[in-house]
Amino acid sequence: MTRAASGPVVPARTPARLPARVEALSVLPVFLPLKGKQVLVAGGTDAAAWKAELLHAAGAHVHVHAPQMGDTMAALVADGRERDGRLIHHAVSWRSAQLEGYALAVADLAGDEAKTFAAAARKAGVSVNIIDQPALCDFQFGSIVNRSPVVVGISTDGAAPVLGQAIRRRIETLLPRHIAVWGALASRIRQKVSERLNSASARRGFWDRFAERALSAPDAPTDEANWHNLLDAAPCTPAQGSVTLVGAGPGDPEHLTLKGMRALQAADVILFDDLVSPELLELARREAKRMLVGKRGGRESCRQEDINALMLRFARQGKNVVRLKAGDPSIFGRSGEEIAFLEAAGIRVRVVPGITTASALAAGLNTSLTHRDTAQAVRFVTGHSRKGMLPETLDWKALADKSTTSIFYMGGRTAEEISRKLLAEGMDAATPVVVAANVSRHNERRWHGPLSALPQGIAQIGYDDPVIIGIGGVFTERLSLMQEDADVPARPQQAALAG
Repeated sequence: MTRAASGPVVPARTPARLPARVEALSVLPVFLPLKGKQVLVAGGTDAAAWKAELLHAAGAHVHVHAPQMGDTMAALVADGRERDGRLIHHAVSWRSAQLEGYALAVADLAGDEAKTFAAAARKAGVSVNIIDQPALCDFQFGSIVNRSPVVVGISTDGAAPVLGQAIRRRIETLLPRHIAVWGALASRIRQKVSERLNSASARRGFWDRFAERALSAPDAPTDEANWHNLLDAAPCTPAQGSVTLVGAGPGDPEHLTLKGMRALQAADVILFDDLVSPELLELARREAKRMLVGKRGGRESCRQEDINALMLRFARQGKNVVRLKAGDPSIFGRSGEEIAFLEAAGIRVRVVPGITTASALAAGLNTSLTHRDTAQAVRFVTGHSRKGMLPETLDWKALADKSTTSIFYMGGRTAEEISRKLLAEGMDAATPVVVAANVSRHNERRWHGPLSALPQGIAQIGYDDPVIIGIGGVFTERLSLMQEDADVPARPQQAALAG
């Protein structure tokens, strides 16, 4: 309680409690410059060699104290001696070293020897790490994603190193290797940017544009020739955007390529087909605008002209546009029409290929579409022309060749005519056929049987979902195995998959 100068006693004010800006950390991630500094590694084991290699890569002069070295450490020291002389082997115990003056001390030791080493290092004022003994460590080595000068460190506080490694692998797939070149460029031009741009907001705008380019550009710059384009770009006038045609694969989000994922992560706008799975869209940049522009046979669809106009409009607004297509853009994906339209309008276009449905079908069957003993060619054929029927120009005699595997896309409603035309050209009525709907998805369904029964197979699969039809001798052995599985009593889902 406090007393006012001329009034009653009033309660003392309690300082306002600020909300936490950072949640509790088990460890503090700190990045330590080691270039030109001296570090000591005690032990000649493989584990010690890995730590010595990391420290050497960080620019340190690494002194290895080990009376005996394993093959890995010996090779590392020999290589370092030949390259830059910063890996020095002392064939004596660490006890002969003067620990004062070292930046770090690392050891692969056990028992009392490890405790003695840790105590000696701390007495000398040196931070210490004893490999695989966290209780004796002042610091830890985390998992590293190296795109130097961009370096990502991951720690689980020693609780789950394998989890840390798994996280590292995931980040490795998302962070393009060319980011290292952009990081090096940023180091070289930082002073020039500060000199050219006086205000903090202008500098922030430049580095925002720089970061967007670094994460989305297919090719990293090798010099400073183009960085002034970003510097001179007026924030109020967006630069010309671009369009990337990305193959989403047949359905399973894990079939998306790394380059496709990076394009999604850099997109401002995503125009996607209705065959693209929701799980795959979850991999996209959360701030991106998403628009369904699906085209489906026999259903109300978005016109190609409207899709072209949308891509052009957003690109002219300076947006990074991703046109996300099921399967591969270049396999019945109308990519040729879209590329021609955009290039005629002066828009930069890139294509990121995807896994086409035929490849996913073969993978799901554990078979090859071009087994050298059965098929020497494979043909991807559209079962649906602009007029909604089979194209009039198909070479049915060539398609009936028994040494060719034929894959019909969008052939559900024309399957009966496909069967009739192939039989008319002399194809064996017993030629094996696979019909699959929703390939690679959790609700995939398959039918298998002879060519003569294809109409019945399509009727069994139905017309509501996209189907693909595989015809050829390459399916013979695999279908025999499928038939054996079908003859064994199975759960309802297994029976459905077996046809």
